Amino acid sequence: MNEPTLPALAQPLDTAPAVPTEPYAPAPAAVELAQERGPVVWVPDAYGRMVPMPKHLAPPPMARPEPRDLTPLPLLDPLAQRFMGTGIGGGALAAGVGYGIGEAVNALAGLGSGALLWIALAVLAWRAPARAAAGARGSTVHVRKAVIKRSHFHG
Repeated sequence: MNEPTLPALAQPLDTAPAVPTEPYAPAPAAVELAQERGPVVWVPDAYGRMVPMPKHLAPPPMARPEPRDLTPLPLLDPLAQRFMGTGIGGGALAAGVGYGIGEAVNALAGLGSGALLWIALAVLAWRAPARAAAGARGSTVHVRKAVIKRSHFHG
């Protein structure tokens, strides 16, 4: 009862499956000749490996791109040069106009604080032709000097 038994030996020999004794004969199949097969092309698969495929099942070839224009381009774009020129010129114009307006405003502010000076200069300029007409030295000035001497102190 405790003797080891192999499963293959456990079956009696008369009920064991029989091994065929005639040689292997494959079933007749159609033979495909190379001339009957269409041309084969090699295409890349999803992983980048090249695999054979019948030509009639292959995807259409890629359209050829147009040839590139290889003429040399200018170093700087002419349109960009125009934009830059108008920007610099417009900035210079704005700076000049701003400077001019600032000078005019400063002159008007100075006119209020120095108005008396301007009036005095205008009066002198207005009287200058009258002095020139009176003579080379101008009008006559009389100087009177009075000296008063007292002999007593505080009194």
